[in-house]
Amino acid sequence: MGTQSIPLGDNRSRPHLRGVLALAAAAVVAGWSAAAGAQGTEPVRQAAFELRNELTVKVPEGGRRVRVWMAMPQDNDPAQQVRNLTIEAPYAYRVETDSEGSRVLYLEISDPKVKEFSVVQTFGLTRSEIRDQIDPSLARPLANSERQSFATYLAANTHVVINDGIRRLANEIAGDEQNPVLAARLLYDWVLYNVEHWVKDPRTKKASAMGSTTHALTLRTGDCADFASLWTSLARAKEIPTQIVYGALLRPATAGSSADQGVHCWIEFYAPGIGWLHHDVAIADIYEGSYPVTPVNEQLVLQASIDGTYGADPARVDYYFGNLDERRVVFSRDRDLVLTPRPGVESVNALPKAYVEVDGEVHPEGPGWTRTLTYRDP
Repeated sequence: MGTQSIPLGDNRSRPHLRGVLALAAAAVVAGWSAAAGAQGTEPVRQAAFELRNELTVKVPEGGRRVRVWMAMPQDNDPAQQVRNLTIEAPYAYRVETDSEGSRVLYLEISDPKVKEFSVVQTFGLTRSEIRDQIDPSLARPLANSERQSFATYLAANTHVVINDGIRRLANEIAGDEQNPVLAARLLYDWVLYNVEHWVKDPRTKKASAMGSTTHALTLRTGDCADFASLWTSLARAKEIPTQIVYGALLRPATAGSSADQGVHCWIEFYAPGIGWLHHDVAIADIYEGSYPVTPVNEQLVLQASIDGTYGADPARVDYYFGNLDERRVVFSRDRDLVLTPRPGVESVNALPKAYVEVDGEVHPEGPGWTRTLTYRDP
């Protein structure tokens, strides 16, 4: 993509300056939390779940070698504890790690005699709400000595673009702001105000298939992966180390049902002096501005939030910068993943569910395989 194809910002590029001013003012308040109002004083919420993660692979006629890399619940995430993980598989498998250190189930079959097979993971999960204690006065710019260790989280990916156009736009939005927390909030607000979640109007808006900076910026719409890709491009262009976290939302309305929980992703960014911080700009967009909810989009809008709420709610917009609700699960991190053992491709865009090959060729989701994630409250 040439630099001229990047549409730059407009006069709406700083719509929520109040958010940045609030962060700056909060720096002088001891123990301030990004969870506004009463949220900052209430106990951190926890929730427990029992999950079933099932992958069903269809073996094509004449297929000789089937290879499966299946995402697993991560036990190295400080906000979640995985309990009693059980794996049922008709063939031998092993647990590997990808290039980000996430554990991945690997299974390989030679000369399969079946038309399809399933791998099932069942596990308990205890998840905590994340409340980052964001004090901008503690943050500082990334030092030269730190750039090498964060190189992965400052670099472009296949669909997370960083070029001259992105750098110009990031500078237009954040100006000369050197504080990574305040710059991150300016980018968060700009994305909220200039990009709309596709579920708000599915007749005219759509998501990309892979999570794309170009899609989100050109069409000014997308899903959680598109929002995350665009924000990551802008943040990395401002030298804010960023990674995209993939998992799922565990909505109360679907507990105990056969409904697949789908995929959701959110952001972790690094502020020297504080550490890794979190936000969920895609869910926040469900609460940004007013928009019509009709029979055409109502179900989609309800599914895009945790608890089925929607509509203009500045408090929730603020909450999702520095906070994550507890009803979610983490399966993998970041993009352009290198898997072990190596598949027939150099890297995989992301691994929210699985990656499957048959005879060295990509076996696509849908016609080739399906993943169903269900849960119940214990």
